[in-house]
Amino acid sequence: MDSLSDIAVFIQVVDSGSFTAAAERLSLSKSVISKYVTRLEDRLGARLLNRTTRKLSLTEVGRAFYERSERGLQEIAEAEAEVSRLQGEPRGTLRINAPMSFGVLHIAPVLSEFLERYPQLTVDMNLDDRKVDVIEGGFDVSVRISDLGDSSLVARRIGPCRHVVVASPAYLKRYGIPRTPEDLEDHNVITYQYKDSAKEWEFRLPGQKPSMVSVSGSIQMNNSLALREALLNDAGITRTPTFVVGRDIQEGRLQSVLTNYELPEISIYLVFPQRKYLSPKVRVFVEFMREYISDTPSWDQKTKVDR
Repeated sequence: MDSLSDIAVFIQVVDSGSFTAAAERLSLSKSVISKYVTRLEDRLGARLLNRTTRKLSLTEVGRAFYERSERGLQEIAEAEAEVSRLQGEPRGTLRINAPMSFGVLHIAPVLSEFLERYPQLTVDMNLDDRKVDVIEGGFDVSVRISDLGDSSLVARRIGPCRHVVVASPAYLKRYGIPRTPEDLEDHNVITYQYKDSAKEWEFRLPGQKPSMVSVSGSIQMNNSLALREALLNDAGITRTPTFVVGRDIQEGRLQSVLTNYELPEISIYLVFPQRKYLSPKVRVFVEFMREYISDTPSWDQKTKVDR
């Protein structure tokens, strides 16, 4: 046994009043109990117990050691109980990192419901379209909308991320509806700054190999919400996730085009640092977001338009 076990046996001997009683309580032999106490005394270099044939008594050093050790073991037991309690009930502060658009459109609106379910939680959300270091930033969980390549993180898929080529009806009325990807050469394409593929778009007809089309335009942005505002104000045409513009398509403010072509589909993940045990606050957030998004998100319903 380790030193902590030796101390626990010593305390049991004192509390029981004898080696024999302690041995019975711990289901060990009297000789084994004696060895633990002797080993503890040898390690400390001090006698803790006065042993006589009639009774045991603590030495002055032994009493001081007993009082400190008893408090220490009690605090350890309380700490273990606290861990068990925290593992069972989500509490504390959940630090979330998410892309600006996804956080504004799909996390912020449901936080009140989430916190109603888990009133012992508070949320600290950081919105940033750049990829941040989850561990260095001290985040409990981060939303990633991309292919994953960081093996130091655990990932849980919470839903699909589909893309559409989209513009306002007024823009399309003025400049025409593109019927093939090559027609985009005649349009003002708004590009997203943080995408490596911002100027090269992939299209594929069902059953055929994908083809790449170069696009260009007078506007480049680093924020999907700003890009959406530009679309709504007839500034151009773009490719963007349906979680940004799905509602606008459903309600007629924007119109999707080239819908007979397949666009690359990625996934929405929640990622968090690798740990032996998943904390309750992260676990319930993952479950909540999976429930909210699902494999058929509300923003993906009735988004094919092409006229």
